[in-house]
Amino acid sequence: MRYKKMTLSMLPLAAISYLCLCFSCSAVKTGYRLTKGTVKTTYRITKGTAKVAIGTGKVVYKVGKFTFHVVMAPLSWPLTRPIDSINDLPPKEAIRKGQVKRSPYVVNGRKYVPFSMEIAEKYHEKGIASWYGNETFKKKGGHMTANGEAFNPNGLNAAHKYLPLPSYVRVTNLENGKHIIVRVNDRGPFVDGRIIDLSAGAARKLDYFKRGTARVLVETVKVES
Repeated sequence: MRYKKMTLSMLPLAAISYLCLCFSCSAVKTGYRLTKGTVKTTYRITKGTAKVAIGTGKVVYKVGKFTFHVVMAPLSWPLTRPIDSINDLPPKEAIRKGQVKRSPYVVNGRKYVPFSMEIAEKYHEKGIASWYGNETFKKKGGHMTANGEAFNPNGLNAAHKYLPLPSYVRVTNLENGKHIIVRVNDRGPFVDGRIIDLSAGAARKLDYFKRGTARVLVETVKVES
């Protein structure tokens, strides 16, 4: 597939709308500890890096030095994790109607309610990170994240129970000092004691893929298009 390189001003209206969707935020409420010491740097999409695959729903762009590939998944694809309902609707219907970003959802009978924007923007927490996605390598076809994107096990993606979808966070491995920016586009981890699930690719960059977990600092970052 060939990609035509464009600046944002050259993108067709549909592509601009899709790119705006990629950077929109929503909300959640929880008991996570929040502080005012969040990342103060505002990251911008690097000028001239936006690429649109003509005739597809794929957008490629950079935030700082990190490259993101965003693709909307076919509704026929299974979710990465079972979700009972989103906004009191079947998950696929909620995704189709665009009722995911600000909506409460239910997993295994438990209801989760997204942060308010004020809380999400100040999110700052230390805890245990795990990674997920290895099981998708063994299955045919693709998988869909909780906001309707194609899940990429090798990408810089993450799952969080309460942050808006999508959001961007900087994750620092407190054991080795390595850090990356990831795009939160899925829900989880639904395991006690873990605050975030990274993709396998992101876990490799933070050097905890083989161990399975690491103690990390997660901080919301602001991204402007």
